[in-house]
Amino acid sequence: MRPLDEGESTAVFEKLFKFTGNNLKNIVENPSHEGPDPNPGRYCFRLNKNKVYYVSDSLVKRATNIARANLVSLGTCIGRFTHGGSFHLTVHCLSLVASNAIHKVWLKPTSEMSFLYGNHVSKGGLGRITENIVPGDGVVVFSMSDVPLGFGIAAKSTQGYSKLDPNGIVVLHQADIGEYLRMEDEL
Repeated sequence: MRPLDEGESTAVFEKLFKFTGNNLKNIVENPSHEGPDPNPGRYCFRLNKNKVYYVSDSLVKRATNIARANLVSLGTCIGRFTHGGSFHLTVHCLSLVASNAIHKVWLKPTSEMSFLYGNHVSKGGLGRITENIVPGDGVVVFSMSDVPLGFGIAAKSTQGYSKLDPNGIVVLHQADIGEYLRMEDEL
């Protein structure tokens, strides 16, 4: 487990910034109250076997006693680097991204299952949408009862989606909580 280098940090922060905007500061400066130290520490990002973890400093210090080959996981896995070097967020970072998201979409109860099976969000399934979304922005998908279901990329702007037919795609699916069941062997 090692700290991210400059290129890796840039890729991770750019991806997180797409979903959280200026709230990325809240993720980076979040105090950690773990461990025996009475003073709150900080959270940091660590890389282990192409996976990026969001973990407290005190836990990292205690994990130095474990050999890298024996270390399976530490903290919250927020994403992974592909063989090509690009960074992809995983569903595990949903709680972290959802609490700091700036662009949100709420689904009608009838279209929640469709999204949880890995389908894109259509206009007919939208319950609400936040303002000022432009195509390419990161969007967190919620149920109408404010339960985070997943995240994706906006395909249309807030103003542009009103001109779509009911089957037009508004949010392109990236990850959802249904992956815990669909891909339990890989996670």
